[in-house]
Amino acid sequence: MPDDLREPRRSIRTDPLAAVLSALLPGLGQAWKGDLRQACLVFLFGATLLGLVWGIARAMGPPKGGVAATFLLILVVLPCWVIQSYHAFLPVAHRGGWGQTMRTIWTRAHDIRYLGALFLLSAVTDLYIIVTNPDYALPVFCTRPAGVLGLLAKAQSPTLHTLIGYGFMRLHRWALLLYLVYAAYGLVNVTVNFACFGYGLVRTVFLFTLLAFTAYVLWRRACFRAARLAAQPL
Repeated sequence: MPDDLREPRRSIRTDPLAAVLSALLPGLGQAWKGDLRQACLVFLFGATLLGLVWGIARAMGPPKGGVAATFLLILVVLPCWVIQSYHAFLPVAHRGGWGQTMRTIWTRAHDIRYLGALFLLSAVTDLYIIVTNPDYALPVFCTRPAGVLGLLAKAQSPTLHTLIGYGFMRLHRWALLLYLVYAAYGLVNVTVNFACFGYGLVRTVFLFTLLAFTAYVLWRRACFRAARLAAQPL
């Protein structure tokens, strides 16, 4: 067998096709580059995570199982899926293994951009819920406003999520301030609603997610002062 078929495909350029393949199926991009061992490991890891999510959802049952599964998918499975796709995208000469990939993600604030993408996804989801459930009244400080006020109360969620998502994707400083205002409003609102309406699964998940996201964003707040990262391609 010729040597070029036995060795992984070497490149000093990024490989968008490999990233797309890995986005479709974990490890497929690594296989495209000729690293079959790594491709198998990535695929098995991804399959294990999906199996864990499925097992938790089935063990807990609805509706808690669905909420837990969604939570794990967004905060664990999807980031791992994106990381392995980005790893396949990077040139072999630059990559230097998974450690180098993680350092690249960290120094270029791709983790913050990922959060921005989640906000954009949330904006689309919120808009879909509003359109398909026009009679739903969003609880705001122990009230459920209807009419024009109710529509404005519901519209603020996809609007803010879109602005924050775009700002995070571009690492704009104003996005950090806007997020902190949004987080403060959300924390006060959900606390008041707990006092009025009592325990709610969605409210509880939202509260803990908001606290975790806010702590992480504050920890990584220096990224928003490094606007030059937004111009870097990798």
